[in-house]
Amino acid sequence: MSILRLNDPSHLPEHLKGAVVAIGNFDGVHRGHQAVLERALEAAHAAGKPSLVLTFEPHPRSVFVPDQPVDRLTPAAEKASILEALGFDAVVECHFTREFSQLTADVFVDRILVDGLAASRIVTGFDFHFGKGRQGGPAFLMDAGEKRGFHVTLVDAFRDEGGQAISSSRIRELFGEGEVVEAAGLLGYRHRIRAEVIAGKQLGRTIGFPTANMVLPPETHLKHGIYAVRFRRADGTLYDGVASFGRRPTVDTDGEPLLETYVFDFTGDLYGEICAVSFFGYLRGEEKFDGLEPMMQQIKRDEEEARALLQGVKPLSALDQTINFD
Repeated sequence: MSILRLNDPSHLPEHLKGAVVAIGNFDGVHRGHQAVLERALEAAHAAGKPSLVLTFEPHPRSVFVPDQPVDRLTPAAEKASILEALGFDAVVECHFTREFSQLTADVFVDRILVDGLAASRIVTGFDFHFGKGRQGGPAFLMDAGEKRGFHVTLVDAFRDEGGQAISSSRIRELFGEGEVVEAAGLLGYRHRIRAEVIAGKQLGRTIGFPTANMVLPPETHLKHGIYAVRFRRADGTLYDGVASFGRRPTVDTDGEPLLETYVFDFTGDLYGEICAVSFFGYLRGEEKFDGLEPMMQQIKRDEEEARALLQGVKPLSALDQTINFD
């Protein structure tokens, strides 16, 4: 990854100051977020300025309600990877704490936007609020820009073809229902999860279907079941596959949920490698079989269905092309 990632605006290199800055949490980097981000990129290109994204880590809601962590669609590294694919020069992942949340709107503008970033233009959603008690809103930001020398562009809510606003929470609900195709329509690309491949019980290897196993965060709401996927190795090599997410009821009744991907046409060792799995279709729910033989027969059927589905897929966008096809 070549995009510059910082967690302190004061560390921004001089050549990136004066940039056009898109501000938001952007969890999921869905089509609504992309409307804001693309506007920032257009403004940066037109003015011959660098393009930055200012976001917040961890997700503010996880700070205020720590016992209910947010199911992140795009953790920081994944978000940065997508922002790089879109064409941004850097992302500032401002460290969000309870102390940070108590900064007044004026201090936020002066310390982060002016002194830290020296922003020439701010691009954000029409409903962006900031500062202690959410005291800073669109009108405040525009007034601050006039006084401190930066422009402000507000972007209206982006709605899907049915007229509904696209939101990260709506996409999370779709994943919880296994609706990965509908979720991809709202994201503008097939959703991708990145994690380290760990050693499992190696049962798949003994029955002819070796799997790359990943542990997902406990707050993950992805529906348990079988998915047609694409699997990308750390070196960028792309493979088709079929993945199971769940507790393996046939062979392991009390295990933690695992994402197990049978990677088509691959032999080798993936242990310890950070790989990515992209979801193209939900095939069926998780089942408990009466022994290994019927389970193996079903895995063969799953493989055939996944191969057929993946053979005909096409990119949803230039971003999807970069992430899941190139």
